[in-house]
Amino acid sequence: MSVSGSPSSSFPSTPSVTCPPPRGVPMFEPLRVRGGGRDRLRRALRRRRRAGAVGLAVTAAVLAAGGPQARASRGDPPPAPPPAVAPAAERLVSAPVRIADAAAVRLLRPGDRVDVVAAGEPGREREGPRLVAAGARVARVPEAEEGGPEGGALVVLSVPRGTARALVGAAAVARLAVTLC
Repeated sequence: MSVSGSPSSSFPSTPSVTCPPPRGVPMFEPLRVRGGGRDRLRRALRRRRRAGAVGLAVTAAVLAAGGPQARASRGDPPPAPPPAVAPAAERLVSAPVRIADAAAVRLLRPGDRVDVVAAGEPGREREGPRLVAAGARVARVPEAEEGGPEGGALVVLSVPRGTARALVGAAAVARLAVTLC
């Protein structure tokens, strides 16, 4: 070994491996990384806004084409107004009814629902009591009169017209009682 100051002289000689010559890096467009979910969210919101705008435009077109003023301008007759009152079959009337038990009437308040039962009808003793009105609404409970003509107490019920006729007919021949619903 030589004692010279060169580093190559201090190592034994090895066969040299040849490296390929350096090459240049080819040119390419820079990579752009999208914002991930942010861009997808923005696109979805834009689509939703467009859909909402389209829906509003269609609604406005329908209203403009078919509204009452548009029908009147075309010469069409105005639509018939809805009936102001219910049909006669459903119309309720106030029916004053004398109940045999005055104490039971004192328990009633306006707005209560009661069933009216007729008992002691001539010719129906074997059949027992008969239901005359079901679920009738109490409209008023007038003050009790001392020593009423037939005893009992008066109550005003709100019932359909047909039920009012049945109550009047039953009150003429039988004693009426009420049960709270």
